[in-house]
Formats: sequence, C-alpha cells, structure tokens
Amino acid sequence: MEIPQILQTKVEDETFAGVTYHVRGELVPELAVQLDGGQTIFFEHHVALWKTPGIDIGIKTGGLASAFKRKVAGLQILLTEAKGSGQIAFSRDAVGHVFGMHLKPGDSLETREHQYLAATSNVEYSFSRVKGIGSVLFGGTGFFLDKFTCETAPGIVWLHGYGNVLEAQLGEGEYIDVEPGGFLYKDTTVSLESKVQGMRTGLFGGSNIVWNRFTGPGRVGIQTMYYHLPTEE
Repeated sequence: MEIPQILQTKVEDETFAGVTYHVRGELVPELAVQLDGGQTIFFEHHVALWKTPGIDIGIKTGGLASAFKRKVAGLQILLTEAKGSGQIAFSRDAVGHVFGMHLKPGDSLETREHQYLAATSNVEYSFSRVKGIGSVLFGGTGFFLDKFTCETAPGIVWLHGYGNVLEAQLGEGEYIDVEPGGFLYKDTTVSLESKVQGMRTGLFGGSNIVWNRFTGPGRVGIQTMYYHLPTEE
C-alpha cells in the first residue's frame, strides 16, 4: 500500500455535476457554490454561512419521510435545500479541511456522521448504525455512518475533516489500521472492523489500543485532528 496522500486544500472554479464551487481559507475554510437555477443542493441548516438574494432556502423534498428515524438516531430531523440562481457558502465552526468528493453513477460513499457540509440533490442520502465497533469504543451505544449514493447521474458530496485529510488507496485485501477518531470516510467496498491490541509489557502493561481496520478495495479518508464523540453531562 502506498502512503496516504493529503487531499487538495484549495479549489477555484471547479465544475462538476452541474455546479461550480470554490474552497477558500486556511484555518476554517469556506465552501462557496454557484447555482444556475438547474441543480439544487441540500445541507444541515447550521452550516450555512452566506448567500446571495437569488438563492431560496427550504426543506428538502422527501425529508419528512425519515424524520422520525433521524430523531431517534440523534441526528438533525430535517435537511435543508438551496435552489435558484446565485451563490451560497458553507463553513463549520472548527479548524479543518473542506473538499468535494465527485461521485459517478453507481458510486457510494460512507462518512462519519455530521461531517458533510452539503451535497447535490441527485445524491441519495441514508444512514446506518455501526454497533459492533461502538460496543468497544462508546460503551455499547455505537455510532452512525451517513451514506451517499449516486444512482443515475454524477453528484458531489462536500465534506469537512478536522485538521487535514489524507486518503489511502487500498487494493484488494490490503488493509490499514486507523485510530478511531481519525476515520472520516470510506468507499462502501471497504470493510470495517475493530481490532484491540493488548499492551502487556513495559510502561503500557495491562492497557489496550483500539484500531479501526479498513480492508480494501477502495478509498479511506483519515483526518489528522482526531474527533471523539461528545459525552453527555
């Protein structure tokens, strides 16, 4: 396996799937998207930063169907949609790395929950609970993966990673072990399991290290600023 490569940190006038977008900024980057009245995009409302008057904001069509499941899962209930002609920009309140994942028809991508900024509306969104790894890491509560799938036309998912983002390209049967907080995204062709490494000698006697093991083929995204789920008071 080749060493993971850092993804591009700045983008100017990138056009794909009917939209043009820019990624700017060093510490807390901004994603700015140009819409021409054809394509629409959806996002979680709290990540919107600014927009021009020609952009209309509303509830994404079909969002109500999964509202109850999303509430039970602890996720935002409704998705917000932007349409019209003009520009709209997004950012998260955290130091990080913003980038677009270009998906072709038939492609699927799974990401850590709450780390996407936006996606074109022709991308299908769903989510699933990962229980096995959660029982090791999060006291049995598990965690959720957001899943984005393109069925008939190309689409884009824009993600935010904490710190910088590296991408590992895994061949068939190749694997990489990643600290659990470092995982950001993976192709659905990549399998995921937890590995516990015992440390029984020296200073680490009796301690364990937990890894997420990803086995190819496909891509795995690694964020350098480890993210851990917040704990309740």
